[in-house]
Amino acid sequence: MSTTPAAGDDVVVLDGLVKRFGDTEVLTGIDLEVRRGEVVCVIGPSGSGKSTLLRCVNLLEQPSGGRVLVRGTDVTDPDCDIDAVRRHVGMVFQGFNLFPHLTVIENCTVAQRKVAKVGKAEAERRAQANLDRVGLGDRGGAYPAELSGGQQQRVAIARALSMEPDLMLFDEPTSALDPELVGDVLEVMRDLADEGMTMLVVTHEMAFARQVADRVVFMDGGVVVEEGPPSQVIGAPREARTRDFLDRVLNPTHER
Repeated sequence: MSTTPAAGDDVVVLDGLVKRFGDTEVLTGIDLEVRRGEVVCVIGPSGSGKSTLLRCVNLLEQPSGGRVLVRGTDVTDPDCDIDAVRRHVGMVFQGFNLFPHLTVIENCTVAQRKVAKVGKAEAERRAQANLDRVGLGDRGGAYPAELSGGQQQRVAIARALSMEPDLMLFDEPTSALDPELVGDVLEVMRDLADEGMTMLVVTHEMAFARQVADRVVFMDGGVVVEEGPPSQVIGAPREARTRDFLDRVLNPTHER
């Protein structure tokens, strides 16, 4: 297995990342770093490659070219133990992906016990602490169908946190929620950022990106068009493609 020290304190390094589906290239030579304790929000239009980029980080999608380093380990190396890498990476999807036949507490302990080989008592202690953390400490005995969409997504976050990850990946975690449920999930994510969790977030929530991100990356057509602090990328974008996207997102009824 190839283990290469990441530059500085980088948790994620994408080096010339390419991804093709058949003849279609959806990621074209992406270079990106995420440093320890940093929150990086990736924004852009549908089909720009944002979710594919995120899925390449923990090899849910196999890159077609380039390298992906996570905590210094090249996950594209054929000898990489990807399961060992994934134990340190939490991922929250658009869908909640909870097991419907398991209670909330069981959903939050199953990976700990089966993957990380954590004992039952310790797994339940971690799960309860993280359910408390997301404001659902009293719902451990409930089943997913008894929860709202926002509550299910907070359980999904608690489940990921229970594996004690060094990195959290969020793939548009509020896109499937009714508008009134979005705020609770974003508040949990804000708290994680305040606690210093390293986060790579694909999002369409511009207010969240502006308030919480250390850096915003705008993607379009499989490339990084612009990146920088939120005050620049969202507040004063330099590229015409970024300005056009933000105008459509922030002013949806604006006559153009």
